[in-house]
Amino acid sequence: MARIELRDVAKRYGSVEVLRNINLDIQDGEFIVLVGPSGCGKSTLLRMVAGLEPISSGDFLIDGARMNDVRPRDRDIAMVFQSYALYPHMDVARNMGFSMEIRKEQSAERSAKVARAAETLGLTHLMDRLPKALSGGQRQRVAMGRAIIRDPRAFLFDEPLSNLDAALRVEMRLEIARLHQKLGATMIYVTHDQVEALTLADRIVVLNGGDIQQVGSPLELYERPANKFVAQFIGSPTMNIVPVTGSDVGVTTGNGTEIRLPDQPLIAQANELGVRPEHIDVVDNGAGDLSAVADVVEHLGSDTNIYVNVEGIGPMMVRKHGNIPVTSGERLGLRIQTQHAHLFAKDGTALRQAI
Repeated sequence: MARIELRDVAKRYGSVEVLRNINLDIQDGEFIVLVGPSGCGKSTLLRMVAGLEPISSGDFLIDGARMNDVRPRDRDIAMVFQSYALYPHMDVARNMGFSMEIRKEQSAERSAKVARAAETLGLTHLMDRLPKALSGGQRQRVAMGRAIIRDPRAFLFDEPLSNLDAALRVEMRLEIARLHQKLGATMIYVTHDQVEALTLADRIVVLNGGDIQQVGSPLELYERPANKFVAQFIGSPTMNIVPVTGSDVGVTTGNGTEIRLPDQPLIAQANELGVRPEHIDVVDNGAGDLSAVADVVEHLGSDTNIYVNVEGIGPMMVRKHGNIPVTSGERLGLRIQTQHAHLFAKDGTALRQAI
């Protein structure tokens, strides 16, 4: 296993700077997820760790040794790509063990390693099948098995579940979590899906525009986002953001509604109020902080999503556990759980983080 360090790492293509001042310390055995919108640089960063992209400046270290100029094959890192990239004419066993075969390792040792990896991934009964006879999830497990065979110091995953349907994504997400528990390996995982990030990561690295926005545990990013971008990117459904004017005791919305907040010295600097859909209570019309009209109601069984229009503010979204008897067109009162409210300055920086 390996400790990985990135110190002031940058990536440039000519005059275009893709990544800037990336500083990250990944502990031995840690599961790190890089997450962000398309084009933020997360896959480029992963490829730089793998050695598939040169580092423009800064240092990349594994266990204290500088690896910038070390060839990919000599970094002892295994990568699982979005595409399975299996050899179509080879069965599962040979696909998994082919890297050992080309290194001319002993057949008995190769077979033993393949068997152990297959047992770990539940592929033992599929060893003689060709890739065309496998499901998408089985093919991705073969690709992971091919990486496990190498017994690398670290595993890299580049959006490995993107080609799978919803049910298989959930199944494979569990497989990857179990794999990390069994191997205790250092893993870096790239995804644009924040649900994958929240469920898999020990720590999440949120990237945007080539910069790290925040690094922390899933719960830390969800409850104490560093800025508006992180607040809206982490969490599904996304956080409601309302323009406000701050005062010493609370904030005033665009329709003149004053919402009192617990004492906090930075309230007066607030430019926007953020509140997650599950932190808004539905009450009788006129009894809450805001008056709204239900626009669309989604009854999901376990939860109810209520899309509302608030006069003078605009659309907001409320999420409540269970089946809430609300219909489209109904007038509602909304009460904000102020202990969970977030305040943001004009530049998007968080002023007050949820308790």
